[in-house]
Amino acid sequence: VQLQAFGGGLVQAGDSLRLSCAASERTGSRYTMAWFRQGPGKEREFVAAVRGSSGTTHFADSVKGRFTISRDNAKITAYLQMNSLKPEDTAVYYCAASGTVVLSNLRNVAAYAYWGKGTQVTVSS
Repeated sequence: VQLQAFGGGLVQAGDSLRLSCAASERTGSRYTMAWFRQGPGKEREFVAAVRGSSGTTHFADSVKGRFTISRDNAKITAYLQMNSLKPEDTAVYYCAASGTVVLSNLRNVAAYAYWGKGTQVTVSS
């Protein structure tokens, strides 16, 4: 499975962006798809995930209420809608997917088998 993330860009604080993650083949509704980000000089961190088994969504506290994640199984695409962007959201955003991710491991980078190349999001103040 190959993933491709796109939709990043340069925006001002308070603006919105929607990132898309397209899979190369049908991952199936059971796959968990997630977004991570890595800011300058920081480790890669969890942003959001949508579980394949239940469809439930999960968010990092730092983005809760501002970001939403969704998936379109017919288009084999996951989306990250980012609203009310802040300068601290500046990072390279990566999409990830895996067939089985238990809830306790959802925020763990190592839990995901497939990764896309990142897309840069820059938020100016």
